[in-house]
This record gives sequence, structure tokens and C-alpha cells, in this order.
Amino acid sequence: MKKLLVVGAHSGDFVWRAAGTIAKTIEEGGTTLVIAMTYGERGESGELWKEDPKRSEESVKIIRRVQAQKAADIIGTPIQFLDWGDYPMLVTDERINQITSIIGDFEPDVILTHSEKDPFNPDHPLAFQTVQRARLLSSGAGVPSAFKNIAPPAWYSFEPHQPELSGFIPDTFIDISSVMDKKMAAMDCLGAQNYLKDYYAELAGRRANHARRISGKKEIKFAEALQSMMPRVVKSIF
Repeated sequence: MKKLLVVGAHSGDFVWRAAGTIAKTIEEGGTTLVIAMTYGERGESGELWKEDPKRSEESVKIIRRVQAQKAADIIGTPIQFLDWGDYPMLVTDERINQITSIIGDFEPDVILTHSEKDPFNPDHPLAFQTVQRARLLSSGAGVPSAFKNIAPPAWYSFEPHQPELSGFIPDTFIDISSVMDKKMAAMDCLGAQNYLKDYYAELAGRRANHARRISGKKEIKFAEALQSMMPRVVKSIF
């Protein structure tokens, strides 16, 4: 049974960028876990603040948690909220250890998180750096009696909002055609960022076009793009 860990800086990131990949993993019998480092209460909840500028941050957190939980339930994945605070998200050694422990306990075969660069969002690259360090700590060489080591998980970045400005070069395309309805339903839950739904629906169609041209598989209608952060080791070229 394969295990997929998805780490997002904000509570909605996993829906926009990886809901299809998560749902596809579950469809094929895999196990998934989503980590939301923050609720995105400050920088990712514009619609909520427009509705009521006098809202408290705590009330926005509650709404964001409910929305993300509904989306996760539709997809069928467990989700864990860390509530680190966003814009800016601050990462301490204690928080790196927290992510390291999650990786060590879950022992994922694959980790998905943000891209290394994002000129429009200060939290996304920090999430990348945190996962990078935690992955190394959880799988690094050491004395077994000193700390637990796991097999190094495969590691991918999911697609940022503006890939051409974030150094994102997709090299892996996931066919999410069979689960696109779940992604659409999950995106419907995120009313705090409702304006993103059309963009990511259209993006799934464009990435499917790329996937069809690359593979010749004409049945692909929707896809998500990823970029591998590590070389893959295989038994054969075939």
C-alpha cells in the first residue's frame, strides 16, 4: 500500500494544486495524509475579509478549517491542521521537528509540497524549505539507536499559481480524469477563495492537453502537473 503525504502552507493549497492526485491515490488503494501548516487566515482569505472587515482572525480560522475539512472529506483524505499563522509564516526548530516527526510516523512513499520559488507568496517557499529539511532529517544516515530513519520518500513540487515565474518545470503529469468530479466538488467548498475555482479547472484541462501530446493517451481529459525534486531509481529503463 502506497502512502502519499501532501504538505501545504495554507489550508486550501492541497485542494487547488493536488486534490486530483490525492483522490487518484485513494482510488488506487493508497493511503494519504494532508498537512495544513496554517489556515491562511491573513493572506489567503480575501473573500471572508471583504464580507466583514471587522472579523477576528480566530473566526476566519474557524471558517477556513470547516471549509478545508469539508473538502478533505469529499476527497477522502485525513487532514491535520498545525495553526502556525500565516503572512508571515514563521518556522522554528521546534516546527521543523514537528514536520520531521510527522514524516517519520507516517513513512510516506511520496511527498508533495510547494515549489522552491514563488515571488508572490512568502509562505510557499518557506513550506518548501521546511519539508526539504524535515525530509532529510527523517531519512538521513545516522545511528539507528539515536533516532528513527525511514526510506527516503520520493519528493515532488505541485504546480504554483504562476509556474513561469517560480522556476517550475513540470516533468510528471497525473491523469485525474476519473476523479475530476471530486476535485471540482472540493474546490466548491473553499468559498474564501472562490475566484480560484475556474482557474484550476481550466489548468487541469490544459495540463491534460500536454499529457495527451506527450503520451499519446487520448483518453486523458484532466491532469495535474508535478516537478520531481529527486532522481528516480528503477530496476529497468522499461
